Amino acid sequence: MTNESAVDFPGNYRLHVALTVSNLEKSKHFYEILFGQPACKERPRYAKFEPHDPSVNLTLNEEDGNVRIEGGSAHFGVQVKSIAAVHAAIERFQAANIETITEEGTTCCYAVQDKVWAIDPDGHKWEVFVVLQADAKDERYEAAGCCGPETVQLNK
Repeated sequence: MTNESAVDFPGNYRLHVALTVSNLEKSKHFYEILFGQPACKERPRYAKFEPHDPSVNLTLNEEDGNVRIEGGSAHFGVQVKSIAAVHAAIERFQAANIETITEEGTTCCYAVQDKVWAIDPDGHKWEVFVVLQADAKDERYEAAGCCGPETVQLNK
């Protein structure tokens, strides 16, 4: 055994997100669409995604009974480098009949962005976004808050 990681990933750090889900198959399908690739590890009531781009370690853990989404997570996002990448995400969601909301030239987190929103089967809100202008002042942000996922309501 060594003192180094047994897993290689870009950079020195990688985001890890563990989500409790009510239906592993439905959630796995959603995240396959979001990341554009299948899970890299599957076990009973468990699936793991480790895309290099975006660099994240995402695990789905299926629970019996009703899943209670805990407070504290407003939304999750995947930052991409182009409008074309946002459009590719829109196409993946549409091909899978996942409802979306698209925002173009919106000011969020004091930056101008294009983005698409989708909600996974357990209500986790995800945005795929590109920053088009890194520093933007918008008084609406100060009054309304950031990113608006609390108001994103999609039909399932």
